[in-house]
Amino acid sequence: MRWKCICSYKGTQFGGWQFQPTGNGVQNHLELALSTIFDQAIRIHGCSRTDAGVHALGQCFHFDGEWEHSTDKLKRALHSLLDKDIRIEKITSVSQNFHARFSAIKKSYVYTIYLDRAPPNEEAFVWACRDTPIDFQSMQVASQYFVGQHDFTAFSAVHAKDKDPDPVKEIHSLELKQNGRKITITITGSGFLYKMVRSIVGTLYAVGRHRLNPEDVLNILHSKKRTNKIVTAPASGLSLKKIFYK
Repeated sequence: MRWKCICSYKGTQFGGWQFQPTGNGVQNHLELALSTIFDQAIRIHGCSRTDAGVHALGQCFHFDGEWEHSTDKLKRALHSLLDKDIRIEKITSVSQNFHARFSAIKKSYVYTIYLDRAPPNEEAFVWACRDTPIDFQSMQVASQYFVGQHDFTAFSAVHAKDKDPDPVKEIHSLELKQNGRKITITITGSGFLYKMVRSIVGTLYAVGRHRLNPEDVLNILHSKKRTNKIVTAPASGLSLKKIFYK
């Protein structure tokens, strides 16, 4: 049987989603718990390989295994073994044709910037920037240059661990909201290059601080070259929000 699981996690203490030799990847923790429950080696397949320090609200993974009890019982068993910073949101039985990574059609990330010292309960989930003022309107203008299908080479990490052979990605939407001192940036697309979302956020922040003009974004995008004008925003503010399937 194949099982589709949605999980959330606070990424602060983990070495990212992917299996780590140190044993501190989210994948390590989940595979260890599942292998204990099923009394056999269980390998999981995740959709998005979030970096160290990045959080998830709706990460998806699948695994194969025979389970004759309720999914609620499996969820309870997992929670009894998993680190407190990992939570299983939903478990469903799916077709053998389903693949957490290859069946996905788009992903949505949310990034939170706090223009002040963040409240203690939010500190681990934001980028706290005390630089003020911020030109939110210019950030909104610049954000729309990213929407559509583009070669995003200029907004990926130079030394990507697993270089994507296709730098052309489609951004379906990029929405900015400001609520007092908090800015949220929600970006949905077909796929993302290594550190692409954080590079886009860092660029929008630079526009907001008048270190770049909105039009500079278009020039950098067309150049297809990474420059020192692009700053990668910290991992702490980024969360994988949702993965969409057909």
